[in-house]
Amino acid sequence: MDGSRLQDWVGGWPGVESSIKWENDLVFTVAGKMFCVVCVQGEGVGSLSFKVEDERFLELTGRPGFIPAPYLARARWVQMLDSSRVPVKELKALLRRSYELVRAKLPKKTQRELAD
Repeated sequence: MDGSRLQDWVGGWPGVESSIKWENDLVFTVAGKMFCVVCVQGEGVGSLSFKVEDERFLELTGRPGFIPAPYLARARWVQMLDSSRVPVKELKALLRRSYELVRAKLPKKTQRELAD
């Protein structure tokens, strides 16, 4: 996965911003809260991490190509080392769900401001 394609997919969603963090990662946030991270340089380039529902965490980490996301697994984040192993439609749905999960934890006022 590359950062520009990911930007095309998620950049237009309400409240989404992106920035480089930890020198190597392009981080996508909604109202300042992370929902997706892609490694754009260095070791692990192209790997993609995002939040999933509790019940999907074990399902996805049991599939080839998914692992618990380092440092974020306790918050139910998964990491894909190679996004080409997942159909584009499914990947877009997983990213949208990650966005929705994070947005749902925001204050109600912020959620209303981000309604799409």
